[in-house]
Parts: sequence; C-alpha cells; structure tokens
Amino acid sequence: MTTTIIFTIVCLSLLGLGLALILYFTAQKFKVEEDPRIDDVEAILPGANCGGCGFAGCRAFAEGCVKAESLDNMYCPVGGNDVMKNVAGYLGRTIAEKAPQVAVVKCNGNCDSRPKTSNYDGYQSCAVMSTLYSGDTGCRYGCLGQGDCELSCKFDALKMDPRTGLPEIDADKCTACGACIKACPKILIEFRNKGPKGKRIFVSCMNKDKGGIARKSCSVACIGCTKCQKVCAYDAITISSNLAYIDYNKCKLCRKCVVECPTNAIWEVNFPVRVPKKEVLTAEEQ
Repeated sequence: MTTTIIFTIVCLSLLGLGLALILYFTAQKFKVEEDPRIDDVEAILPGANCGGCGFAGCRAFAEGCVKAESLDNMYCPVGGNDVMKNVAGYLGRTIAEKAPQVAVVKCNGNCDSRPKTSNYDGYQSCAVMSTLYSGDTGCRYGCLGQGDCELSCKFDALKMDPRTGLPEIDADKCTACGACIKACPKILIEFRNKGPKGKRIFVSCMNKDKGGIARKSCSVACIGCTKCQKVCAYDAITISSNLAYIDYNKCKLCRKCVVECPTNAIWEVNFPVRVPKKEVLTAEEQ
C-alpha cells in the first residue's frame, strides 16, 4: 500500500515537471519582445485611459506612438500639446501643435422653448429612451435630458442643469476626450476650437425639419432661413437639410450672424455683453 502511494506521488511529480518544462520552452519559443520605450511613453501620458485618442487606453496609445512612423495623426486630448511635445521629444520626433478644443452642446431647447408633449416614465437613459421613441417633445432631434453624457464624463466637466434640462459643459475641465460625444444617441455634442480667449460661435441646434415645423416644436430652433449665411463675409456658414453650420476654421468671430439670427439659435461664448445702440433722435423729436 505504501509503495503504491509513493509510486503515485513520484509519477505525478514527474508529470508535473515534464509539463512545466513543456510550457517553459513553448513560452520561450513564442514570446513577443516588447519595446522598452513603450513603458517610458506610457509614463509620460496622463493615465486617464479615456479612449479619446482612439486607442484602448494609454498603454495602447503609447505602443502606437512608438511604432508609428509619424506622430502627425497621434494626439492625446487629455494631455494636450504639452504631453505630445514630451512624447515627441523622448522619441526624437517632431509634432505640429494643435488648437485646443472643447465640447459644445448643439441643442438650446430648454423647458420653456421646447415644451413637453408627453411624459417619459421609463429607465433613466438616453440610449434606452431613444430606442423607444423620438423624445418627449415636438423636436425629434433635441436633447433627451436623461444624462448619459454626464455619466460618461470622467473629468466632472459636464452636468445636467435641472432648470433647463440640458447638459452644461465646463470648458476649464473639459479635456475633449470624446466620451460624451459617443454617449449621446442624438449626436448633439461636437468638438470646437476653444478660440482666442475662449471665444467661439456655433449653431446650437440640430433640427433638420423645415422652418415652420422646426419653429413650432422649438422656439429657438434653426429654421434654415439663410440670413446668417448671407451676412457672413468669410464663407464660414453653410446650409444643409434646413440647418445652418458654422465652420470654426473659417469663422472670424465677427458676430454678424448672431445678430441676424431671428430665433437666437446661434450662440456666442465668452464675448463682451452687447451694449444696445442709442437711438438717434431727429431734430423734430428733440
């Protein structure tokens, strides 16, 4: 009996040792050598793992930078130009500086301008709500207000305003990682250049219905009237599908389109408050 037990233990030990040797030699044969620079580049990155760079985390982005022939298409939105300069310097390459960007919400239809036509009583999620119906207001393009974008933001840069029912973005905290853009089923958030001193102008609407229908569902909707396009001297405004769009690369921030818009669908951010012009009285009126 004792001999049998000892024999069994010896056999199992030899079997284990043999399998261990097989695994060892197999691992040595198929092992992949990793460039040690990947660890160094990853250490330079902010470690947010937000995916805004288009890669699955900072590790994958670091590997992409090391293997890429050029860094022209590589950019870490969280770290910005400073981090990319450090990465380029470490790898002995050059990189062009990019204009800082910030997310903006392209819906201005608050509770007063876009009244509800029904009450949603389901799971609090824009993704779920959008699969059930077009929304609880007359505008099928507007914000659903369930806060998926807020939940997606890792930098506390986006909050839902309970008064307006719309998301508000803190430009100082926004890293342009793109998480909120991916989270919005209505595609109401986009990147814009921050602009000089944070000044930017954009159409805060995505309603593609014809003017009368759009205005009926939301009093601040773009109605595609082309007035803004006509006053723009820089060819920065295009009208497509009854909706105006301002190209921030062409826009000179003159603000003529803002004044001309009859529905206040065009937003101006970080500009001085306009001073109303004094009326010039005629001699008879004086």
